[in-house]
Amino acid sequence: MALRAFYSEMKGLKVKEVPAHLKPYFSVRYMKQSFNRAVDNYIDKYIETNSIQPLYHVCFGGMALSYLVALPEERRHLEHQKAAGHH
Repeated sequence: MALRAFYSEMKGLKVKEVPAHLKPYFSVRYMKQSFNRAVDNYIDKYIETNSIQPLYHVCFGGMALSYLVALPEERRHLEHQKAAGHH
């Protein structure tokens, strides 16, 4: 929904106006406001309703993070295994 609104805003701009229109979106203040708004929405949606979803988010997020942390070592292991197989 937000992407559609953003697209409709951009559709009416000329190419020269685009950088001036996008610049405020990348300011530190705007990023902080967006983050705070997202946290408030998350709290309203999941925490205040006593939902089990935050526990799932932590579990699956931890699983994804551990996979990403172990991925470089696994790739090195596979490359070493391939190199040993060719000799």
